[in-house]
Amino acid sequence: MIPVPDYAAKAIELLEQAGFEAYCVGGCVRDSLLGKEPDDWDICTSANPEEMKQVFSELRTIETGIKHGTLTVIIDRNPIEITTFRTEGSYSAHRRPLSVDFIRDLEGDLSRRDFTVNSMCCDKNGAVTDMFGGTEDLKNGLIRCVGDPLKRFDEDALRIMRALRFSSVLGFKIEESTAAALLEKRHLLEYISGERIFSELKKLLCGRDVTRVLMDYKEVFASIMPEIEPCFGFEQHNVHHCYDVWEHIAVSVGNVRSDPRLRLAMLFHDIGKPAMARFDEDGTGHFKGHPIKSAEMLTEILDRFRSDNATISYVRDLVIEHDNRIPVARKNVKRFMAKHDFDFYMDYLEVRRADTMAQSDYKRDEKMNELDELAMLGVTVNNENCCLKLTDLAVDGKDMISLGMSGRQIGAMLQRLLDLVVDDKLENDRRVLIDYARERLR
Repeated sequence: MIPVPDYAAKAIELLEQAGFEAYCVGGCVRDSLLGKEPDDWDICTSANPEEMKQVFSELRTIETGIKHGTLTVIIDRNPIEITTFRTEGSYSAHRRPLSVDFIRDLEGDLSRRDFTVNSMCCDKNGAVTDMFGGTEDLKNGLIRCVGDPLKRFDEDALRIMRALRFSSVLGFKIEESTAAALLEKRHLLEYISGERIFSELKKLLCGRDVTRVLMDYKEVFASIMPEIEPCFGFEQHNVHHCYDVWEHIAVSVGNVRSDPRLRLAMLFHDIGKPAMARFDEDGTGHFKGHPIKSAEMLTEILDRFRSDNATISYVRDLVIEHDNRIPVARKNVKRFMAKHDFDFYMDYLEVRRADTMAQSDYKRDEKMNELDELAMLGVTVNNENCCLKLTDLAVDGKDMISLGMSGRQIGAMLQRLLDLVVDDKLENDRRVLIDYARERLR
């Protein structure tokens, strides 16, 4: 039995009192059976949209997608989406149904859904109805299409990314025929908008089983990001590496904290390696300049996915810096934090740790100890509230003007003073800084 929240049970009860069937359905049932707290609760019902509006006439409602049979009802301040049982006609561009027919049959409604684990429902008391083996697939950790997988993916190609996302997030394997179908139909992802693909990709990347999914279904990822294909099987021939480029990327993604920006950074950090590879006479591989190349490539990919500029900028900076092995010294840490900030610095160290743990064990302990020292230095600098930005300086433009400076001379002097303070060559004291600036004017 599933513990159905009071507001969802109340919605079902109001529909039943009016003579209609109603059930909690989809992800809320799946997550409850997995022992997770659902993000939201959805209801399906035999009531058509007009009948639903009548049933909930005394409550606040929002006609979210009323032409497709969905009404949002606010009960005890909780929004809940309620959708009429329906079947769908043929699909347009492998994404959207051209028509929707409202029906009174629960099985007809459940049979149109994507995967068995999402096709279960329960009544107001939490009793589960499972017509397609979803509970068994949950128990066995399987993602399986409802009905013919080729048809399901042909109807809506985004289901390909959803299957991979559920596999990654839940740690489930993809059932054999479903896996074969999504590989066969992967070309249909070209019909899906970049925004929708990116939304699924970010969730997938943050899954606990992302490394396996990236390795097992690399052809699907190449269909949405052709730029990564040269990484497949590209051996690095270097003592620091034990994987080919794509394997290294996949392992590194799983090594970093489950944050979308960090996982994107690991996904893209080495994609420029094949283009920049150079080999010594003895066959040793080198990849000078690959961070810049990778940053250029990821910018094009994320632009295509209609990513927001802030995400692109942050991920690009992490990728550019990921191979920057700054020496363990206070002034180097301060310079880096002056260029970026403390939070970025700590993320940069996380990226380097994830990268290192996806390499061979050659000097691994030495590399990780160095990163720990850099982290401690960074925390110390941050706790000391060191002067790292122009706004932290004890002097400003007005002080430079009072000394007789003008135009670009002001900015140049302030930057010079900041560099000296960051390098601990001058104290951030107003009198000390003014005296230094005055001396340089003589």
